[in-house]
Amino acid sequence: MMKKQPGTFVKIIRSKSIRPLYWFFGIGVVVIFIFDSFIMPYYVNIGGTLTVPNVVGLKEETARKILDSLHLVPKRGDIRQDPSFPEGYVILQNPAGEQIVKTGRRVYLTISGGEQDVIVPSLRGRSIRDAKFALDRAGLRQGAIQYQVSIDLPEGTIISQDISAGNKMKKGAYISIMVSAGESIDSIYVPTLIGKTLSEAQKILKEKGLRTGNVTFQFNDELLPNTVIDQLPRENDIVTTQKEIDLFISQAPDKSSKKTDREK
Repeated sequence: MMKKQPGTFVKIIRSKSIRPLYWFFGIGVVVIFIFDSFIMPYYVNIGGTLTVPNVVGLKEETARKILDSLHLVPKRGDIRQDPSFPEGYVILQNPAGEQIVKTGRRVYLTISGGEQDVIVPSLRGRSIRDAKFALDRAGLRQGAIQYQVSIDLPEGTIISQDISAGNKMKKGAYISIMVSAGESIDSIYVPTLIGKTLSEAQKILKEKGLRTGNVTFQFNDELLPNTVIDQLPRENDIVTTQKEIDLFISQAPDKSSKKTDREK
């Protein structure tokens, strides 16, 4: 009985001419193993490794001292306006905290520039009401209101402001104003009206010899409708007899508009 001859593929892999390839392949596997297991770890660990500390939320100076003490190299990156962090504090870092890096690695720090500055508007010649809206639009707040006799500007008109127009201020800063009391002044302290109903506020003003000025309704989910949420001039400001007091009144959100928004 004749022996079965090996196939062509078997003949090829058994041939002496291909045996050198086996050696090259085997040596290649050994080289890759040695490189991956010994050479690369040795290279990465030259000088040592460490965990990057988290310095977000720290003052830049403090963050630099911490990084220097660990033989890392702090580098200032961008400066960004950020109301969440005071000016000069770290808001971002790269590499991030808890990452493993080599000793001597640079760590880039993004520093907060604080809140964005806004331009103070000119208030001279405006009414108190107009000034409030101008300050609101600029991201500022109306501060104290004082009154002064003036023959140049009519009663209720702003004479001056404590921070000059064009100056830069942080958002939310208060701007106090001096208001004309006309040619004479009868001192009356403005009563507190916030929290009163509209009808109660009007009655109090009448009893004090004051008048109800502009009534502005504003949407408010927290207070009952027709509740005074602000007043101009404010409590304890000194005004003249028959001075008009502007009232800002809470108004329930428009349910129909809410429904329309949900349907959209």
